[in-house]
Amino acid sequence: MNLRAPSLLKPAGQGGVATPHGDPGAQGGPSFRDLLQRAMDEVATDEQVASQEARNLMTGQGTDMHTAILAVQKADVSFYTMMAVRSKLIDAYREVMRMQM
Repeated sequence: MNLRAPSLLKPAGQGGVATPHGDPGAQGGPSFRDLLQRAMDEVATDEQVASQEARNLMTGQGTDMHTAILAVQKADVSFYTMMAVRSKLIDAYREVMRMQM
């Protein structure tokens, strides 16, 4: 099982703030849509891996319980993180819509 760090953010830069891969202002840098799509793809991949690990555990195909539980927990954390980001985005959108022009 491959436990990887979140790939959307690099370590903190000189200003002490995490920056996304690439410079969004530069040509060819990832757009906000691309970053969200990549994050959703990672969540879907984690879910597929968890399902496969659980299936392997139930059918006795060489997966130990520890690996299966870790895969399911990783998928669970990824999903809840995605839901938290979605909620924050919706809140931000609503706040912008309430602004007076």
